[in-house]
Amino acid sequence: MIDSTRKVLSMIKFSHSIFALPFALQAAWLAAGGRPAWDTLLWIVLAAVCARTAAMSFNRWVDRDVDADNPRTAGREIPAGVLSANFVLGVVVVASAAFIAAAFQLNALSGWLSLPVLAVLFSYSGMKRVHFSAHLVLGLCLALAPLAAWIAVTGSVSGLAGPVAFLALAVLTWVAGFDLIYACQDAHYDQEAGLHSIPARFGIAGALRFSRTLHLITVLSLAAFTWTAGLSWIYWIAVAMAAGLLLYEQSLVKPHDLSRVNLAFFTLNGWIGVLLFVGLVLDMGMLPGGHAS
Repeated sequence: MIDSTRKVLSMIKFSHSIFALPFALQAAWLAAGGRPAWDTLLWIVLAAVCARTAAMSFNRWVDRDVDADNPRTAGREIPAGVLSANFVLGVVVVASAAFIAAAFQLNALSGWLSLPVLAVLFSYSGMKRVHFSAHLVLGLCLALAPLAAWIAVTGSVSGLAGPVAFLALAVLTWVAGFDLIYACQDAHYDQEAGLHSIPARFGIAGALRFSRTLHLITVLSLAAFTWTAGLSWIYWIAVAMAAGLLLYEQSLVKPHDLSRVNLAFFTLNGWIGVLLFVGLVLDMGMLPGGHAS
């Protein structure tokens, strides 16, 4: 059991939960005017982890033949025979059920919305076969996290057109931007295999230009979020530091040199989410009564 769990965590890259979770927590803090109730916080974290587990497992299951054919991904768990396709599909079912159950524990609206959310999460896995906008769909999948967390705390869609919408846009463009960098590694393979991606369609140089544009929108969206949420200089500093990390990330990757993709994709992006969450918690803690104005 322990060995199977370890293999599943490796397959879904469990440590990458740090990408979306800090943004969900930011939305939860903002919606509650401070730290949400501990039980609410627990169910939000559980729902986020289960949703990501279901989505990643489904993606590995759908892509098992492509992964086996691509030299870069042939060592993944299903093509390498570490986990069977049926076992991974079982993980999808269990994680999806746990996500739905956790959502209903939060409130009825969250519970019912968990079904279309799963549909969006699963749609990403097939998008690369039909259109190069798959990177934006992945961004949308993670951008649902702060929106869902807002509903989890408030039990309502009221307020989604406010600051949290800018936070969601920041997540969408941030994720799509760094996924473009990562996808540059497979530009040649995607072309040969008939798969759709921006690097395959417009070349690596074009993809990196698009990535820079998306990350510029990310910074502008974070600035809009900071302003409309009434946050103070503390969060502005966090945004400036995040912008610096994105600038450094973009400097690491060149059309002729993708050797530092992993540093750009994994390490730096993990720090960005944590940095912004800590900034928000500190900011709201410094305001009178712990509430954003």
